[in-house]
Amino acid sequence: MVQKKKGPPHGDPPTEKPAATAEPKRRGRPRAYEPDIALGKALDLFRSTGFAATSLDDLSAATGMNRPSLYGAFGDKRELYIKSYQRYRDNARAVMGHIFRDDAPVREQLQKIFAAALDIYLSGEEGPRGCFTVMTAGSEAVADPDIRAMVQNALTELDKAFAHCFRRAKEKGELPDSADPLVLAQLASATVHSIAVRARARVPRENLEAIVAGAIDVMVGGR
Repeated sequence: MVQKKKGPPHGDPPTEKPAATAEPKRRGRPRAYEPDIALGKALDLFRSTGFAATSLDDLSAATGMNRPSLYGAFGDKRELYIKSYQRYRDNARAVMGHIFRDDAPVREQLQKIFAAALDIYLSGEEGPRGCFTVMTAGSEAVADPDIRAMVQNALTELDKAFAHCFRRAKEKGELPDSADPLVLAQLASATVHSIAVRARARVPRENLEAIVAGAIDVMVGGR
């Protein structure tokens, strides 16, 4: 007799090899989660609204990152603000540095420096944002020693850069022997800060350019 194979006991399901469970697809991190991009978005927001008026919810919306992700990538709001300010300064150096190092006649060099500054101050999708140092970091410097040190360093750095321009111009005979490069540098820096404030107040560019032209005449002599 041919014996039949016994099936599973009554009531027990047949034994089947479990189907392979497909691994869930890993989703790529959204582009906004890239620290470099997120920091740029935070910088734009801080430049527009300042520190106090910018909430963590605002930063979350701007960067596309939730609060835990923001904390993990940048620390708290203050740390993100400081990193944003440092990014602003790095960007400004990248734009302005080669102009300050240019060996052009001093009048031409100053015209290029102020024009580049106006390009920065008048930028912004929702209107001119002015200068981060003057418009927002300067206010925070009152109570925060770390930000104060950064602001002081930024002001000193600008003075030194202008002083180098005027010192070189004096050596080339473009300025009289009586010219004081440091005094002229402080005047040039004050002009930069003035047009930053006026740019934020939406003074038209042509008016700002007229202010710049008059300041240059005072610094290096009329045409």
